Amino acid sequence: MFLFLGEAFHRIDCAQKNTAPDASSSACHLLTGVCGLGQNNAPELPNNKTTMSKWGNQVESLVQIYGPGIIYDHRPALAFNIYDWKGGKVELSRRSRKVQSQMSLLYFSRVFSKTLNSRAPSLTKTLTLSSARFQIRSMATSEIKKIQIQRDDTTFDAYVVGKEDAPGIVVLQEWWGVDFEIKNHAVKISKLDPGYKALIPDLYRGKVGLDAAEAQHLMDGLDWPGAVKDIQASVNWLKSNGSKKVGVTGYCMGGALAIASSVLVPEVDAVVAFYGVPPNELADATNIKAPVQAHFGELDNIAGFSDIKAAKGLEEKLKASGKPYEVHIYPGVTHAFMNTSPEGVERRKVLGMVDDTNIDPADVAWSRFQSWMNRYLSA
Repeated sequence: MFLFLGEAFHRIDCAQKNTAPDASSSACHLLTGVCGLGQNNAPELPNNKTTMSKWGNQVESLVQIYGPGIIYDHRPALAFNIYDWKGGKVELSRRSRKVQSQMSLLYFSRVFSKTLNSRAPSLTKTLTLSSARFQIRSMATSEIKKIQIQRDDTTFDAYVVGKEDAPGIVVLQEWWGVDFEIKNHAVKISKLDPGYKALIPDLYRGKVGLDAAEAQHLMDGLDWPGAVKDIQASVNWLKSNGSKKVGVTGYCMGGALAIASSVLVPEVDAVVAFYGVPPNELADATNIKAPVQAHFGELDNIAGFSDIKAAKGLEEKLKASGKPYEVHIYPGVTHAFMNTSPEGVERRKVLGMVDDTNIDPADVAWSRFQSWMNRYLSA
């Protein structure tokens, strides 16, 4: 059994050549660091769990689930391909899509950790992920009203729901865009006691990723400093339209931007961020100007962004800021645990996000969210 990974994402041409990977190839770098294959040998997986530890249990689970003969390569087009060794030649596996999606978080973690600091401050190409395409229906929410907000020389769409004169909360999207899940969050927030006006700025200007490859492309193209300006314009719109105080919340990409807003947008009164930490080049959390509450899953493996090490690092910076803060880490929980709609749950499963807990972390997190925003946004 053999799992083949091109180190530094070199192209692997074994599919075109109908041969096993060449041990002398520059692309022949394994998880174990040992290829052990000749040109005509059938693939085998060296049994070395210690050297596999870099990728953790996810890799071992894939090997156990999908059995012998799996070759995994990464091509420049950012598409994952899985090939089976069959009768002396390599064939594209019908299981490819399922493996793609379960491998995606591993790639997300690796690329984020390698590029987060080197690519700032532009932050393009920072978060990249690829997985199988799957369709998600858009949710029509009659309660949500579409508006337009202007800042500098640009105008962008935003979506508002809730009581007219209630405290405001800017709700920031995940990398998918303004999809059904972020609208679910906004509607739920608007109905939390004592009532809020939730506003979603469309950071992607109308575009929504229907699969992970599209979401990757959209986030690659995001102007992060420009997104912070969108957040500031959204906060100011709420304050100009009946909200005396305004908070910011966000999820994944939006969580990192929410924390950045606590540093860069002085009009923000409180922040609740979910599983996302901005790089220092964008915003140093030791310089927050508003109270910050942050939520992470213990088993989140997106290194440098939302894993437990990133969460602990954020906690140290928030402590040094001297401002009120809370950091909550949920045992046995992976990434994106606030996505609890049927579509959101299915999407998490497709991406390999499986929690190991008997509690509902989203219920606990919503309760903490409500307490935090009530404390700092009450008039």
